[in-house]
Amino acid sequence: MSRFTRARIHLDALRHNLAVARSHVGEAKVAAVIKAGGYGHGAVAVAGALAGADAFAVTSVDEAEVLRQAGFHQRILVLDGLFEADELELAAARGLDLVVHSDWQLDLIERFTTETPLRCWLKVDSGMHRLGYAPERVKMAYARLANSASVEGPVNLMTHFACADDRRSDYTRSQLQVFNAVCEELPGERSAANSAGVLAWPESHYEWVRPGVMLYGASPFADGLPGRPALEPAMTLESRLIAIQHFRRGDRVGYAGTFTCPEDMPVGVVAIGYGDGYPRHAPSGTPVLVDGRRTALVGRVSMDLICIDLRDLPDVRINAPVTLWGQGLPIEEIAEYCGTISYELMCKLTSRVRFDYEGGHGEG
Repeated sequence: MSRFTRARIHLDALRHNLAVARSHVGEAKVAAVIKAGGYGHGAVAVAGALAGADAFAVTSVDEAEVLRQAGFHQRILVLDGLFEADELELAAARGLDLVVHSDWQLDLIERFTTETPLRCWLKVDSGMHRLGYAPERVKMAYARLANSASVEGPVNLMTHFACADDRRSDYTRSQLQVFNAVCEELPGERSAANSAGVLAWPESHYEWVRPGVMLYGASPFADGLPGRPALEPAMTLESRLIAIQHFRRGDRVGYAGTFTCPEDMPVGVVAIGYGDGYPRHAPSGTPVLVDGRRTALVGRVSMDLICIDLRDLPDVRINAPVTLWGQGLPIEEIAEYCGTISYELMCKLTSRVRFDYEGGHGEG
């Protein structure tokens, strides 16, 4: 391998984090969210590690089909539901659970005929104001779904939180009040809790929870590291030091010279950049680990390389391992420096990064 840039995926960490989720939710069933290629970790490998979940949740029928083709027989919840009418045949044949959030989807389902009835979830807009039925339209939509010949009863109900990551906000509680009022007279199982709901809002657990980012070892909370749950990172992004340069005080480093050396200093060059998915907008000062010791990025991230401060690491040598996030360096910390969230960092790694899976492959 000529360029050592890899993501180590810790499958045992995924299993551990699933156990953490279960420890918070009592008898509630767990739909493990593995959309977007398992949050950038590799959907099939992640599904194998999380095979102990009660179901998987993905974005689309296409994502569900990847898992079915790989031999997974677990229940699969399709969070965005249908995108086209011809997906109904595949959804029925593959035994998928479809979320219904719009009238046009409901119209297609009412016209659909099948010998294998669909399992459906009606999405309630309890305050996220993105997808789903407004509270005053839920009973109408529920009745239409429940009376559709192609739908297996009872229809289930779900909603999604807008602010559960803020433990100080009352908005989640208000959403729960809306959801409870809507569901009060309707049969079927319910689901509301995302990762933040699992960890901080026990009243949201109902019959099903849908943990996502916590399964990958990142905190779902907006306040980042304080009170961080006992999760293990499922991804460690690594590279190697490929050069050590010695610059004078006043020398400017990298494109646009955004970092000026405050003194004579050694600067390391690492084989990773935005072409690999490391964020171009990471500023000087963003932490990295070299040989397990902490230092910081200097200058602008380029397509293939970053530069790092080696003033406090005089004994470092060429080929020293560099950790960009993961074990020993929480991804939430990098996200905070970059003004983004851990979800985005996980999902943006490119095909140039080699993925190494550790801890077994789970069960299909």
